[in-house]
Amino acid sequence: MPALPQDEALELLRHGTMELEGRLMDASNATLRAVITHGSTVARCVYKPVSGERPLWDFPDGTLAGREYSAWLLSEATGWSVVPPTVLRDGPLGAGMVQLWIDDEEQCDDAILGFIPAAKVPRAWKRILTARDERGRPFVLAHDNDPRLARMAVFDAVANNADRKGGHIIDTVDGRVHGVDHGICFHAEDKLRTILWGWAGDPLPDEAIEVLEKLRAQYTAGLAEALSEHLTAAEVGTVALRINQLLQAKRYPAPDEDRHAIPWPPM
Repeated sequence: MPALPQDEALELLRHGTMELEGRLMDASNATLRAVITHGSTVARCVYKPVSGERPLWDFPDGTLAGREYSAWLLSEATGWSVVPPTVLRDGPLGAGMVQLWIDDEEQCDDAILGFIPAAKVPRAWKRILTARDERGRPFVLAHDNDPRLARMAVFDAVANNADRKGGHIIDTVDGRVHGVDHGICFHAEDKLRTILWGWAGDPLPDEAIEVLEKLRAQYTAGLAEALSEHLTAAEVGTVALRINQLLQAKRYPAPDEDRHAIPWPPM
């Protein structure tokens, strides 16, 4: 199925009829794929009903679906379109998050991250950690020095993404890099866990600073109010705090040595 323009995709997601195809069994919460149809427009979507969410002790407030939608709101405010088109709506199993599915034919075959044999890591790539396989051969978890991934690293820092695995990053043939699975973002405490630490401590590029300044303006112009429908007051407040901290430091955040800073499994 070809990629849809965003306006058309949002209209489809909000008003289309979903026919469930099956469940993604690797997901910890109920994650369903469906064919969604509205008039002559047909696509696939991911549907995560609130009724299928498992309680998380450290995310007791609101819903994971609301956090996913909040991530899309933040993504749209940056102008980077990190998160695919996403809505909250009723579905076959009740209210939940519905997000445009990115089909295999829309995804690039060229890797931009992963576990690479230690001797074959491209020179420009950022090395994150070392590991060995079951035969003792050395591998490196690394990612490309790609500005699209660098933008995602800034987005994740603002969203306080606690689960940026490699499998949650999708490189598409139209030149975009999308992030998915944002159900455990926006905690009031620092929980950033990501494999995109390649720029840790480096100066932020001018583009990132401009976007953060735009986010700070949009926060008071309506973004905070929109987020407050799905997050606690403390969580909404710390979004502004993280934006200000990044602008003050003008550097990518560095991992906290006192806690796990890489999600498990990383990929």
